[in-house]
Amino acid sequence: MKIAFFDSKSYDRTLFQEIGKSYDYELYFYKERLSMNSVRLASGMDAICIFVNDECNAPVIERLCEYGVRLIALRCAGFNNVDLDAARGKISVVRVPAYSPHAVAEYAVTLMLALNRKVYRSWNRTREGNFKLNGLMGFDMYGKTAGIVGLGRIGRETARILRGFGMDVLAYDISPDSEFVRQNGIGMVTLDELYERSDIISLHCPLTEENVHMINADSILKMKYGVMIINTSRGKLIDSDALIDGLRSNQIGSVGLDVYEEEADYFYEDRSDRMIDDNNLAILLMMPNVIVSSHQAFFTKEAVHNIAVTTLENVRQFLCGGPLENEVKAG
Repeated sequence: MKIAFFDSKSYDRTLFQEIGKSYDYELYFYKERLSMNSVRLASGMDAICIFVNDECNAPVIERLCEYGVRLIALRCAGFNNVDLDAARGKISVVRVPAYSPHAVAEYAVTLMLALNRKVYRSWNRTREGNFKLNGLMGFDMYGKTAGIVGLGRIGRETARILRGFGMDVLAYDISPDSEFVRQNGIGMVTLDELYERSDIISLHCPLTEENVHMINADSILKMKYGVMIINTSRGKLIDSDALIDGLRSNQIGSVGLDVYEEEADYFYEDRSDRMIDDNNLAILLMMPNVIVSSHQAFFTKEAVHNIAVTTLENVRQFLCGGPLENEVKAG
Protein backbone atom coordinates (compact mmCIF):
# COMPACT_ATOMS: atom_id res chain seq x y z
CA MET A 1 0.00 0.00 0.00
CA LYS A 2 1.56 3.27 -1.15
CA ILE A 3 0.34 6.42 0.60
CA ALA A 4 1.22 9.99 -0.41
CA PHE A 5 1.05 12.58 2.37
CA PHE A 6 0.37 16.11 1.15
CA ASP A 7 1.10 19.32 3.08
CA SER A 8 3.25 17.25 5.43
CA LYS A 9 5.42 18.78 8.13
CA SER A 10 8.39 17.36 10.01
CA TYR A 11 6.19 16.19 12.88
CA ASP A 12 3.92 14.33 10.43
CA ARG A 13 6.89 12.50 8.98
CA THR A 14 8.30 11.60 12.41
CA LEU A 15 5.04 10.34 13.88
CA PHE A 16 3.68 8.49 10.87
CA GLN A 17 7.01 6.80 10.19
CA GLU A 18 7.28 5.69 13.81
CA ILE A 19 3.70 4.42 14.13
CA GLY A 20 3.76 3.13 10.56
CA LYS A 21 6.37 0.52 11.50
CA SER A 22 3.47 -1.65 12.65
CA TYR A 23 1.92 -1.54 9.17
CA ASP A 24 3.12 -2.77 5.82
CA TYR A 25 2.76 0.60 4.06
CA GLU A 26 5.07 2.66 1.90
CA LEU A 27 4.79 6.27 3.05
CA TYR A 28 5.76 9.21 0.85
CA PHE A 29 5.79 12.72 2.30
CA TYR A 30 5.40 15.90 0.25
CA LYS A 31 5.52 19.49 1.44
CA GLU A 32 3.21 20.57 -1.38
CA ARG A 33 -0.47 21.03 -0.68
CA LEU A 34 -2.79 18.96 -2.81
CA SER A 35 -4.10 20.91 -5.81
CA MET A 36 -4.26 20.51 -9.57
CA ASN A 37 -0.66 21.73 -9.65
CA SER A 38 0.59 19.03 -7.30
CA VAL A 39 -1.82 16.11 -7.85
CA ARG A 40 0.74 14.49 -10.19
CA LEU A 41 2.61 13.44 -7.03
CA ALA A 42 -0.20 10.96 -6.37
CA SER A 43 0.57 9.02 -9.54
CA GLY A 44 1.31 5.40 -8.66
CA MET A 45 -0.18 5.73 -5.17
CA ASP A 46 -2.96 3.63 -3.67
CA ALA A 47 -4.05 6.30 -1.20
CA ILE A 48 -3.42 9.92 -0.33
CA CYS A 49 -3.45 11.55 3.09
CA ILE A 50 -4.45 15.21 3.25
CA PHE A 51 -4.94 18.00 5.80
CA VAL A 52 -7.27 20.97 6.28
CA ASN A 53 -5.95 23.27 3.56
CA ASP A 54 -5.45 20.71 0.80
CA GLU A 55 -7.68 21.25 -2.22
CA CYS A 56 -9.62 18.12 -3.11
CA ASN A 57 -12.22 19.40 -5.55
CA ALA A 58 -13.89 17.60 -8.47
CA PRO A 59 -11.04 18.07 -11.01
CA VAL A 60 -8.47 16.85 -8.45
CA ILE A 61 -10.61 13.81 -7.59
CA GLU A 62 -11.03 13.00 -11.26
CA ARG A 63 -7.26 13.07 -11.70
CA LEU A 64 -6.75 10.93 -8.59
CA CYS A 65 -9.08 8.31 -10.02
CA GLU A 66 -7.16 8.36 -13.30
CA TYR A 67 -4.00 7.64 -11.30
CA GLY A 68 -5.66 4.68 -9.60
CA VAL A 69 -5.88 6.21 -6.13
CA ARG A 70 -8.56 4.33 -4.19
CA LEU A 71 -8.64 6.15 -0.84
CA ILE A 72 -8.55 9.72 0.44
CA ALA A 73 -7.57 9.72 4.12
CA LEU A 74 -8.06 13.00 5.95
CA ARG A 75 -5.82 13.40 8.97
CA CYS A 76 -8.31 15.80 10.54
CA ALA A 77 -11.97 15.92 11.51
CA GLY A 78 -13.23 18.46 8.98
CA PHE A 79 -13.93 17.41 5.41
CA ASN A 80 -15.28 20.60 3.83
CA ASN A 81 -12.26 20.72 1.48
CA VAL A 82 -13.30 17.45 -0.21
CA ASP A 83 -15.98 17.37 -2.91
CA LEU A 84 -17.90 14.36 -1.61
CA ASP A 85 -20.34 14.42 -4.50
CA ALA A 86 -17.44 14.07 -6.94
CA ALA A 87 -15.98 11.23 -4.85
CA ARG A 88 -19.25 9.29 -4.62
CA GLY A 89 -18.89 5.81 -6.12
CA LYS A 90 -15.35 6.50 -7.32
CA ILE A 91 -13.07 6.84 -4.33
CA SER A 92 -13.52 6.27 -0.59
CA VAL A 93 -13.04 9.10 1.90
CA VAL A 94 -12.20 8.62 5.59
CA ARG A 95 -11.37 11.05 8.36
CA VAL A 96 -10.33 11.30 12.02
CA PRO A 97 -13.54 12.35 13.78
CA ALA A 98 -12.11 12.53 17.31
CA TYR A 99 -8.42 12.94 18.04
CA SER A 100 -8.56 14.98 21.26
CA PRO A 101 -11.56 17.12 22.11
CA HIS A 102 -9.62 18.17 25.21
CA ALA A 103 -6.88 19.77 23.10
CA VAL A 104 -9.20 22.06 21.14
CA ALA A 105 -11.48 22.85 24.07
CA GLU A 106 -8.57 23.75 26.32
CA TYR A 107 -7.12 25.98 23.61
CA ALA A 108 -10.45 27.77 23.12
CA VAL A 109 -10.51 28.54 26.84
CA THR A 110 -6.86 29.62 26.66
CA LEU A 111 -7.86 32.24 24.09
CA MET A 112 -10.72 33.40 26.32
CA LEU A 113 -8.46 33.85 29.34
CA ALA A 114 -5.65 35.53 27.39
CA LEU A 115 -8.08 38.01 25.81
CA ASN A 116 -10.01 38.70 28.98
CA ARG A 117 -6.98 39.28 31.21
CA LYS A 118 -4.86 40.94 28.48
CA VAL A 119 -2.02 38.47 29.08
CA TYR A 120 -0.48 39.10 25.65
CA ARG A 121 -0.45 42.89 26.20
CA SER A 122 1.04 42.55 29.67
CA TRP A 123 3.75 40.22 28.38
CA ASN A 124 4.74 42.72 25.68
CA ARG A 125 4.82 45.57 28.21
CA THR A 126 6.83 43.89 30.92
CA ARG A 127 9.51 42.83 28.44
CA GLU A 128 10.12 46.55 27.95
CA GLY A 129 10.05 47.29 31.68
CA ASN A 130 6.51 48.71 31.70
CA PHE A 131 4.59 47.35 34.68
CA LYS A 132 1.59 49.69 34.62
CA LEU A 133 -1.89 48.19 34.86
CA ASN A 134 -3.65 50.74 32.68
CA GLY A 135 -5.66 49.00 29.94
CA LEU A 136 -5.24 45.53 31.43
CA MET A 137 -8.52 45.24 33.34
CA GLY A 138 -10.56 42.12 32.62
CA PHE A 139 -13.71 40.64 34.12
CA ASP A 140 -14.62 37.70 36.33
CA MET A 141 -15.72 34.83 34.12
CA TYR A 142 -17.61 33.46 37.12
CA GLY A 143 -21.29 34.23 36.73
CA LYS A 144 -21.00 35.30 33.10
CA THR A 145 -22.77 33.56 30.21
CA ALA A 146 -20.95 31.54 27.56
CA GLY A 147 -22.65 30.55 24.33
CA ILE A 148 -21.38 27.44 22.57
CA VAL A 149 -22.35 26.92 18.95
CA GLY A 150 -22.05 23.19 18.28
CA LEU A 151 -22.30 20.70 21.11
CA GLY A 152 -20.26 17.88 19.65
CA ARG A 153 -17.26 16.32 21.38
CA ILE A 154 -15.27 19.56 21.49
CA GLY A 155 -18.26 21.72 22.35
CA ARG A 156 -19.21 19.42 25.22
CA GLU A 157 -15.69 19.49 26.61
CA THR A 158 -15.62 23.28 26.37
CA ALA A 159 -18.93 23.42 28.21
CA ARG A 160 -17.56 21.25 31.02
CA ILE A 161 -14.54 23.51 31.47
CA LEU A 162 -16.59 26.70 31.47
CA ARG A 163 -19.10 25.25 33.92
CA GLY A 164 -16.06 24.62 36.14
CA PHE A 165 -15.40 28.37 36.05
CA GLY A 166 -18.90 28.93 37.38
CA MET A 167 -20.24 30.24 34.09
CA ASP A 168 -23.77 29.82 32.83
CA VAL A 169 -23.56 27.90 29.57
CA LEU A 170 -25.99 28.20 26.67
CA ALA A 171 -25.71 26.06 23.57
CA TYR A 172 -27.13 25.73 20.11
CA ASP A 173 -27.00 22.43 18.26
CA ILE A 174 -29.27 20.81 15.69
CA SER A 175 -29.13 17.43 17.49
CA PRO A 176 -27.86 17.86 21.06
CA ASP A 177 -26.99 15.11 23.51
CA SER A 178 -29.99 15.55 25.82
CA GLU A 179 -28.45 13.52 28.64
CA PHE A 180 -25.26 15.62 28.62
CA VAL A 181 -27.36 18.79 28.54
CA ARG A 182 -29.37 17.66 31.55
CA GLN A 183 -26.42 16.45 33.61
CA ASN A 184 -24.36 19.59 33.03
CA GLY A 185 -27.05 22.23 33.33
CA ILE A 186 -26.72 23.51 29.77
CA GLY A 187 -29.40 25.81 28.44
CA MET A 188 -30.39 24.85 24.90
CA VAL A 189 -31.52 27.95 23.04
CA THR A 190 -32.05 29.27 19.54
CA LEU A 191 -29.09 30.79 17.77
CA ASP A 192 -30.56 34.28 18.07
CA GLU A 193 -31.09 33.86 21.81
CA LEU A 194 -27.51 32.62 22.19
CA TYR A 195 -26.27 35.73 20.39
CA GLU A 196 -28.39 38.02 22.56
CA ARG A 197 -27.49 36.55 25.96
CA SER A 198 -23.84 35.46 25.70
CA ASP A 199 -20.87 37.39 27.06
CA ILE A 200 -18.55 34.96 25.25
CA ILE A 201 -19.44 33.06 22.07
CA SER A 202 -17.32 30.06 21.09
CA LEU A 203 -17.75 28.28 17.75
CA HIS A 204 -17.42 24.48 17.72
CA CYS A 205 -19.38 23.42 14.64
CA PRO A 206 -18.35 21.96 11.29
CA LEU A 207 -18.45 24.13 8.18
CA THR A 208 -21.41 23.42 5.91
CA GLU A 209 -23.05 25.20 3.00
CA GLU A 210 -25.73 26.42 5.39
CA ASN A 211 -23.48 28.07 7.99
CA VAL A 212 -20.88 29.86 5.86
CA HIS A 213 -20.53 33.36 7.41
CA MET A 214 -22.97 32.56 10.21
CA ILE A 215 -21.18 35.36 12.06
CA ASN A 216 -22.06 38.31 9.84
CA ALA A 217 -23.20 41.92 10.06
CA ASP A 218 -26.76 40.93 11.01
CA SER A 219 -25.82 38.36 13.65
CA ILE A 220 -23.22 40.69 15.21
CA LEU A 221 -25.89 43.35 15.76
CA LYS A 222 -27.90 40.78 17.76
CA MET A 223 -25.01 40.19 20.17
CA LYS A 224 -24.30 41.83 23.50
CA TYR A 225 -22.28 45.03 23.27
CA GLY A 226 -18.63 44.13 23.91
CA VAL A 227 -19.07 40.40 23.26
CA MET A 228 -16.03 38.14 22.98
CA ILE A 229 -15.96 35.77 19.98
CA ILE A 230 -13.76 32.66 19.81
CA ASN A 231 -13.31 30.53 16.69
CA THR A 232 -11.29 27.31 16.77
CA SER A 233 -13.42 25.55 14.14
CA ARG A 234 -13.36 26.81 10.55
CA GLY A 235 -12.49 30.27 9.28
CA LYS A 236 -15.41 30.63 6.88
CA LEU A 237 -17.88 30.56 9.76
CA ILE A 238 -17.06 34.26 10.18
CA ASP A 239 -17.36 37.07 7.64
CA SER A 240 -14.05 38.89 8.17
CA ASP A 241 -15.34 42.22 6.83
CA ALA A 242 -18.26 42.18 9.25
CA LEU A 243 -15.98 41.08 12.09
CA ILE A 244 -13.64 44.03 11.56
CA ASP A 245 -16.57 46.45 11.36
CA GLY A 246 -17.88 45.02 14.64
CA LEU A 247 -14.51 45.48 16.30
CA ARG A 248 -14.19 49.04 15.04
CA SER A 249 -17.63 49.97 16.42
CA ASN A 250 -16.82 48.21 19.74
CA GLN A 251 -19.92 46.05 19.32
CA ILE A 252 -17.37 43.23 19.53
CA GLY A 253 -15.06 43.64 22.49
CA SER A 254 -12.44 41.04 21.61
CA VAL A 255 -11.80 38.15 19.24
CA GLY A 256 -9.70 34.98 19.37
CA LEU A 257 -9.13 33.32 16.01
CA ASP A 258 -7.25 30.07 15.58
CA VAL A 259 -8.66 29.87 12.06
CA TYR A 260 -9.21 32.43 9.31
CA GLU A 261 -11.33 32.21 6.19
CA GLU A 262 -8.41 32.84 3.82
CA GLU A 263 -5.78 31.07 5.88
CA ALA A 264 -4.49 28.69 3.23
CA ASP A 265 -1.86 31.10 1.90
CA TYR A 266 -0.46 31.86 5.35
CA PHE A 267 -1.09 29.28 8.05
CA TYR A 268 1.53 26.58 8.64
CA GLU A 269 4.11 28.63 6.71
CA ASP A 270 6.83 31.11 7.74
CA ARG A 271 5.79 34.43 6.23
CA SER A 272 7.93 36.59 8.52
CA ASP A 273 10.09 37.91 5.68
CA ARG A 274 7.16 39.04 3.53
CA MET A 275 4.34 41.53 3.82
CA ILE A 276 0.88 40.24 4.62
CA ASP A 277 -1.01 41.16 1.46
CA ASP A 278 -4.40 40.06 2.81
CA ASN A 279 -5.83 43.36 4.06
CA ASN A 280 -8.28 41.84 6.52
CA LEU A 281 -5.69 39.54 8.06
CA ALA A 282 -3.23 42.44 8.33
CA ILE A 283 -5.85 44.59 10.11
CA LEU A 284 -6.77 41.80 12.53
CA LEU A 285 -3.11 41.22 13.38
CA MET A 286 -2.74 44.92 14.24
CA MET A 287 -5.77 45.17 16.51
CA PRO A 288 -4.93 45.22 20.24
CA ASN A 289 -8.02 43.22 21.23
CA VAL A 290 -7.55 40.39 18.72
CA ILE A 291 -5.46 37.24 18.97
CA VAL A 292 -4.78 35.34 15.75
CA SER A 293 -2.98 32.01 16.07
CA SER A 294 -1.96 29.54 13.41
CA HIS A 295 -4.64 26.81 13.50
CA GLN A 296 -2.86 25.13 16.39
CA ALA A 297 -5.70 24.26 18.76
CA PHE A 298 -5.37 20.56 17.88
CA PHE A 299 -1.61 20.55 18.32
CA THR A 300 -0.83 18.46 21.41
CA LYS A 301 1.27 15.32 21.68
CA GLU A 302 -1.79 13.25 22.45
CA ALA A 303 -3.89 14.63 19.62
CA VAL A 304 -1.23 14.28 16.93
CA HIS A 305 -0.48 10.72 18.08
CA ASN A 306 -4.19 9.85 17.93
CA ILE A 307 -4.47 11.36 14.45
CA ALA A 308 -1.66 9.17 13.17
CA VAL A 309 -3.02 5.99 14.76
CA THR A 310 -6.58 6.55 13.55
CA THR A 311 -5.45 7.48 10.03
CA LEU A 312 -3.39 4.33 9.64
CA GLU A 313 -6.18 2.24 11.12
CA ASN A 314 -8.58 3.77 8.60
CA VAL A 315 -6.26 2.56 5.84
CA ARG A 316 -6.09 -0.91 7.40
CA GLN A 317 -9.89 -1.16 7.49
CA PHE A 318 -10.02 -0.16 3.84
CA LEU A 319 -7.52 -2.86 2.89
CA CYS A 320 -9.47 -5.46 4.83
CA GLY A 321 -12.54 -4.68 2.77
CA GLY A 322 -14.87 -4.36 5.73
CA PRO A 323 -17.06 -1.44 6.80
CA LEU A 324 -15.16 1.83 7.17
CA GLU A 325 -15.87 3.14 10.67
CA ASN A 326 -14.81 6.69 9.81
CA GLU A 327 -15.99 6.92 6.22
CA VAL A 328 -17.45 10.22 5.01
CA LYS A 329 -20.13 10.16 2.32
CA ALA A 330 -22.08 12.80 0.47
CA GLY A 331 -25.40 13.62 2.11
